[in-house]
Amino acid sequence: MKKLTLPLSSAQIEQLHAGDAVLLSGTLYTARDCAHKRIFEMLDRGLPLPFPLKNAVIYYAGPCPAPEGKACGSCGPTTSARMAPFAPRLLDLGLGGMIGKGEMSAETIEALKRNKKVYFAAIGGAGATYGNGVKKMVCIAFPDLLSEAVYEMTVENFPLVVAIDSLGKSIYERN
Repeated sequence: MKKLTLPLSSAQIEQLHAGDAVLLSGTLYTARDCAHKRIFEMLDRGLPLPFPLKNAVIYYAGPCPAPEGKACGSCGPTTSARMAPFAPRLLDLGLGGMIGKGEMSAETIEALKRNKKVYFAAIGGAGATYGNGVKKMVCIAFPDLLSEAVYEMTVENFPLVVAIDSLGKSIYERN
């Protein structure tokens, strides 16, 4: 298992292969459908985004409120295919990668290849495990969206699998 710290360098990303198991640590950002729509409105209006897009990793998740003594409640991945309308543009603008659950569109795979970026799969049903890996969580945008707001998270040893690598190879390919 490879231990990686965010942000990932281009060299680190290019060394990752579909199927590699990784433990990811560092800062990432959550965003689901509603947050992506607002991020696109900001982009279309030329407004600054609530987080630096360059080399950032977005976790497609909506964290539950933190119980006492923890930074985060359960925080499992959501279905990544719902972000297909957004992912290619964000990758073209410098996004470093995404974390989610399930397959991605052909357009997203092409954008991953074109930009030499990576898509990680999180384990569906393991929300408590991911919540325990969050060491710090702060809402940085759209608090009215509650769990679908954008959160900046500091994570430690997030267990993930490289689902689609920078060459477009995918664990979801069927022979």
